[in-house]
Amino acid sequence: MSSTVLQQKRHQQILADVVRVYIETGEPVSSRSVAHRHIEPLSPATVRNVMADLEDEGYLYQPHTSAGRVPTAAAYRFFVEQVTAQATASPEDRLWIRRELATAQTPEAVMERASHVLAAVSRGLGIFISPPLARSVVEHVRFLLVPDNRVLVVLVTTGGVTRDKLIRPGRAFRQEELDRVAAYLNSHYVGWTLEAMRADLKAQVARDREQYGRLADAALILCDPAILGGSDERKVYVEGAAQIASSVQFTSQDQLRELLEAIEEKDRLIELLSGCIEAPEPVHVELGLDKMSEAGKHLALVSASYSSKDQVQGTLGILAPMRMHYERVITAVAFMAQFFSDNQEGN
Repeated sequence: MSSTVLQQKRHQQILADVVRVYIETGEPVSSRSVAHRHIEPLSPATVRNVMADLEDEGYLYQPHTSAGRVPTAAAYRFFVEQVTAQATASPEDRLWIRRELATAQTPEAVMERASHVLAAVSRGLGIFISPPLARSVVEHVRFLLVPDNRVLVVLVTTGGVTRDKLIRPGRAFRQEELDRVAAYLNSHYVGWTLEAMRADLKAQVARDREQYGRLADAALILCDPAILGGSDERKVYVEGAAQIASSVQFTSQDQLRELLEAIEEKDRLIELLSGCIEAPEPVHVELGLDKMSEAGKHLALVSASYSSKDQVQGTLGILAPMRMHYERVITAVAFMAQFFSDNQEGN
């Protein structure tokens, strides 16, 4: 699609105004309503001509004759890229988000609360995905021998999140041996991810099997993400399914059912948010989610990842109707991602 028309500043400003008015009202936007709010004095006729140019280039469309214009996905894309790039979260939103998260008493409750806050910001779906076990930063580990030669593995990860798993290792252990392995890991690997810990243990064995072999082999068995529940296993917190179902215009009940089924499938939500991890921008915006479901073409995804020691830990985001308050949503997602990154670092 040609972008020649948007090389003119007036066209850019009027397109941004049309998108803003439509977001606020949900009604086709007239030239008169844009002229009234434009900083530069413009006649409705001038605005109408500009809007016609924008319609010719595919940024606006007219639902029916004599109606105002409605922004297309291309218009929203322009709005996101050009207008909200410099936006920052308002002091009121920053204070509100911190206050809401502070009401949670446990790390798990904080993640659940985060999805609730994201849903409230967008009136859509708030999604928070915890890091996979292999990328969890381990702060403390403990092994407890239980009957039948099974071992209870207790991992305390960054932020105080506790993960425990009852496993049946490939060989029998004594509690004394389990204590030695735990002491070694707690003295050498605090602040490491599980996958980095395992890689270093393997390197130690390769360098000096006689010195490290038995201890490292035992640690590798006990800290195997595959045994502990899968290296890709993670928790998904979702809030706002009813909001998004009631706010999007569906052409059939089949579309609504397909969307709700997609929301219920946690793996699909994880896959949906995975795109933001490789994205160069801090906040990734995707408009029109046809790959999710037929109803997804009416939706937009705003997502970001949070990190610890330059390693991505998890992702969070908002899935909502394409007509959403992008400035507030994007800045809220960015602020919350930074909040959790800081929390991962212990701030």
